[in-house]
Amino acid sequence: MAIPDLRLWLLETVMPFWEKAGIDRRNGGFIERLTLDRRPEPDADRRLRVQARQIYAFSHAHLLGAPEWALSAASDGFGFLTAHGWDAAGGGWQYLLTGSGEPKDRRKDTYDHAFVLLAMAWLYRADGDRAALEWADRTMVFLDRHLADPEHGGYREELAPDGSTARLPRRQNPHMHLLEACLALYEATGDAAWRDRAAALIGLFHDHFFDDETGTLGEFFTDDWRSAPGIDGTVREPGHHFEWVWLLLHYRRLTGDDSVVTPADRLYETALDHGIDASPAGIPAAFDAIDRSGTIVDGGKRLWPQTEAIKAHLARHELLGDPDAAARARAHLAMMFDHYVDADSPVWRDRLARDGSEMSDHIPASTLYHLFLCIAETMRVLD
Repeated sequence: MAIPDLRLWLLETVMPFWEKAGIDRRNGGFIERLTLDRRPEPDADRRLRVQARQIYAFSHAHLLGAPEWALSAASDGFGFLTAHGWDAAGGGWQYLLTGSGEPKDRRKDTYDHAFVLLAMAWLYRADGDRAALEWADRTMVFLDRHLADPEHGGYREELAPDGSTARLPRRQNPHMHLLEACLALYEATGDAAWRDRAAALIGLFHDHFFDDETGTLGEFFTDDWRSAPGIDGTVREPGHHFEWVWLLLHYRRLTGDDSVVTPADRLYETALDHGIDASPAGIPAAFDAIDRSGTIVDGGKRLWPQTEAIKAHLARHELLGDPDAAARARAHLAMMFDHYVDADSPVWRDRLARDGSEMSDHIPASTLYHLFLCIAETMRVLD
């Protein structure tokens, strides 16, 4: 399938559909998921991260020229998030709400807080209202006070309702998205404090997440950032390799720090060499998981690793002048439109088997964040 006009597809097919089908007009907030025949499930429980991700998507859509409904959706989502998501008693963003917005799981997950920070950066860019920055500051104060690990660095996984922060294994993933959020807030505000926070997270990457021996990215860790025991310590996700490439190169763009280039190169090479299906019977998409040696651990192929592969190619083209990267971005985008999305459809196939058959039983709204950012970056870099 040919790549469509991306601006028309994103702003006239995808986002208008999600503004209609993805918003709960009865209870407020954003729908968690759709059935495969595109029907909303308004009574499904709602993860806090999905509310934040949709605020991001509609804010960014507004900045790309979507009609006023995009900013209204983002603003209304912000109102729902702050009214229902924040724990007024103990502080922090609650992990799970019911379909009507009542608290269902009061855990405070670091990953969720990272996406609130990202949403606040983009909402501020979209409407200029400093209330979003005040909530970003409030979120960061909570993280620093309740989840920061002064002994080993970084942030704990979660604060449980009983006050425990001992959940294991620890993950690089929340820190990757904290880096993304800090860079977005730095670009939105120019406040060097966000750049400095990003630098501290880059230090964690160098010291703990990047496996220099194999040129791979560790996913799961012990309390003191050693590789987690068993298979957890060997799992590698090609999608996160690509995502870190994009982040590392944009961190360098904003700070001039060249120390990230070599690990970014090695992560990229690993993901290209071992993370993309090159078998004749498979579609040339990124696998969900491999191990340190490059052996396939999970041969499924979610949509989001494909969007991250495209972003990595784009960053290498734009910021390193890689002579092959633009062609790789276009080829992977064409593969994505062949197998995951359709130029006439606003939804996607979220996970495929190696042979291309569908494995999903619903359409998760959370994937819109990955897809929107990928298409927006493609438009910005290649158009």
